[in-house]
Formats: sequence, C-alpha cells, structure tokens
Amino acid sequence: MADHSCPCGLPETYEACCGRFHSGAAAAPTAERLMRSRYCAFVRLDAGYLLRTWHPRTRPERVDLDPGMRWTGLEILEAVGGSAFHSTGTVTFRASYRGGSLHERSRFERVGGAWVYLDGEFLG
Repeated sequence: MADHSCPCGLPETYEACCGRFHSGAAAAPTAERLMRSRYCAFVRLDAGYLLRTWHPRTRPERVDLDPGMRWTGLEILEAVGGSAFHSTGTVTFRASYRGGSLHERSRFERVGGAWVYLDGEFLG
C-alpha cells in the first residue's frame, strides 16, 4: 500500500494520510478528514477505529463489516463547519462500491477536543 494513494481519495500514501489516524499517532484535524479516515477504515475493515471515532451517545456495541464489500471511491460533495474553529460539522458525501453507491450527510461533533461521528442521514 505504501506506493499507492490513500483509499480516502487524497493523493498522500495511506501511511501519511489516514494510516496515522488509524494507528492513533494523530487525530483527524477536521470533520472532513475524520469522514475520509472513517471511509478508509471501512475499506480496510478496521472496526476498532470506526468504534473509537463514533460519538459515545450513538455508538453501537459493535460494527459488523462485510469482507466481500468492495469500496471503489469517495466523493466529498459538501462540508459545512467542522474546522478547528467549530464544535460541529456536516459532511455530505457519496461512497461508491461495486454495484452501487451510498449518499449520506454525516454529522460530527467534538468530544474532548476530538472529532467524532454523531450520525448520518441517507439521501436519495
């Protein structure tokens, strides 16, 4: 993977991009970067990261990932708020997979200074 760009769609390698968030070496600085790192965690079947970055109020007991699911791309359509100057943010995205796509508006909040996923609304 070191020679390829990160699955989240940014041109950096996985290690320089989402890998540092997944390992705990760094925290995602914006809601959009957290969204991208969570998409990457779905690609890499990293349920632990998904749970760690889920809001305590809405976090499920566990996440069951389908190893047969093939994610093929992420498109960020809109990001509102979610910067270092905000406590909340939304990211609207389309995540493509073999056979279709998922269109969602996700809400993020800061908890203890770190961005976490609160919930999402599926869009048509």
